[in-house]
Amino acid sequence: MTMGISLSNNKHTATRTRSRLRRQMRGRKKVHGTAERPRLVVTRSSKHISVQVVDDLVGKTLASASTMEGDLRGYEGDKTAKAKKVGELVAERAKAAGVDGVVFDRAGNKYHGRVAALADGARSGGLTF
Repeated sequence: MTMGISLSNNKHTATRTRSRLRRQMRGRKKVHGTAERPRLVVTRSSKHISVQVVDDLVGKTLASASTMEGDLRGYEGDKTAKAKKVGELVAERAKAAGVDGVVFDRAGNKYHGRVAALADGARSGGLTF
């Protein structure tokens, strides 16, 4: 089952965004979430980061966390510290949903900075990649 990201529908987007969408498509060919190991999807913007644990076979989100939540908006620290806190929070919620292992989907972003901090936070929260 492929997840379609149509580049023809995004013909007026910036070159940087088109490149990330192309990288995201290449990654989604290889990364699939199942009931045993769902996909941990990272969505990153310039100010915020959000993450979802998705079972692709059913098409259902099992757990999610974001820096846009009320309790994390007041959290002190830079964006990397907030990303690590989001990782710990999603790990806690995924464990409550009965998920121990996930497949990490960085969605075309570099595994660096906030994305890496989120992954480290999720690992320290008890999720295995």
